[in-house]
Formats: sequence, C-alpha cells, structure tokens
Amino acid sequence: MRRIALVTLVVDDYDEAIRFYTEALGFRLAADEPRPDGSRWVVVEPGAADHGTGLLLARAKDDAQRARVGDQTGGRVGFFLRTDDFTRDHTRMTAAGVAFLEEPRHEPYGTVAVFQDLYGNRWDLLQPAE
Repeated sequence: MRRIALVTLVVDDYDEAIRFYTEALGFRLAADEPRPDGSRWVVVEPGAADHGTGLLLARAKDDAQRARVGDQTGGRVGFFLRTDDFTRDHTRMTAAGVAFLEEPRHEPYGTVAVFQDLYGNRWDLLQPAE
C-alpha cells in the first residue's frame, strides 16, 4: 500500500461543495460522474493528479448522514492542508471568503491557522518548518 487515495466528506450539496473546494481552496475537480442511483462520484484534489489524498464529496442520503455534515470529527481539526507558501495561500483563501478561526501562529513544527470549510469542518492550513 502506497497512500490513502480518497477520504469521504459528507456534504449537503454537490455543486456548492465543488464551488467551495475549487474556488475558495483552489482544489481541482478530478471527477464528477453520475451514478445509476442518482448520486454523483465527485472527487476534488488539492494538487496534481495522484500526488496526494483526494476528497470524495458524498451528498448526505439520510438524516443520520445529514447530522454529520460539518461535524465529521466531533469539532476537532480533522483535515490538514499543507502548503509551501502560507502567506500566499492564507491571503488568497481569506480574499475568497474562507473563515479562519484564528490568526496565523508560528509553532516549532511550522506556520498554521485553523479554518472552517463551508459546512463547519475544521482544517489546518499548515506550512511545515524547514
């Protein structure tokens, strides 16, 4: 086994999730294919193809799944978006309306700030220390 290819993120709406991840976060749309059951196979990736873990955006199908949208990790930071230029990406994301929950901070392991996606899931934007 070489890497985790996809992680599922339960969302309310495919199109609004695609817009957020591609426009606000700068991900690329890797797949958007209709499924026989009326759902879609939607994958977004933060980098070039096959260079990281993609997100499978899965529309909630029932009340139990809808209750998890935005709280898939119990309020903890559950996703870590690594960057090679924190200032560039923080500035671009802020201008695109991404909600940062704190000011950037410098830790021994790197520069980091917590932000929320459009549903409230918490993410770290992280530039590792060199």
